[in-house]
Amino acid sequence: MPILKIARMGNPVLLRQCDPVPDPGAPEIRRLVADMMETMEDAPGVGLAGPQVYVPLRLFVFRVPAERATADPTSTAVANTVLINPEIEPIGEEVGFNWEGCLSIPDMRAVVPRAMRIRYRGVDCDGNVIEGEATRFHARVIQHEFDHLNGILYPMRVTDFRLFGFNQELDRAAAAQREQQAEAGGQ
Repeated sequence: MPILKIARMGNPVLLRQCDPVPDPGAPEIRRLVADMMETMEDAPGVGLAGPQVYVPLRLFVFRVPAERATADPTSTAVANTVLINPEIEPIGEEVGFNWEGCLSIPDMRAVVPRAMRIRYRGVDCDGNVIEGEATRFHARVIQHEFDHLNGILYPMRVTDFRLFGFNQELDRAAAAQREQQAEAGGQ
């Protein structure tokens, strides 16, 4: 299975509304899903949507690694999963702000508001219904990938651009702030 090329911000495929997948079990869809799973793992990422690999169809793959799940007592690890023709809806009004990055916007991240709890539904390549509820990180991943299917990139959701930047610069600034706090605490 080949590693697929990932479209980067600025490519029009990332800004369009994706088309429904007419036949989730078609051999070309099964092949695409397998290639997307391998590409997601190789990147490494926790989600990858059709338009990110130049295929404007309503499908994405995702996972919740064990180390991300253990940081959240309401979450569990989720193995590689595909959602074809997904639907999502928020549960409740609670919104959380947390850092997000994207394989289509390398080396950057921002704080993005997302619903803390969602309900989702889609099908897999065998037509089996995949549905559930997700919280926190799991919910964030699904919402991020779902946005890709509607031509939305995470910077379009940023509400405070002071919390948006290159990973290296943000890490450097955070380290400097920690150092200042440590010095202030030691005086």
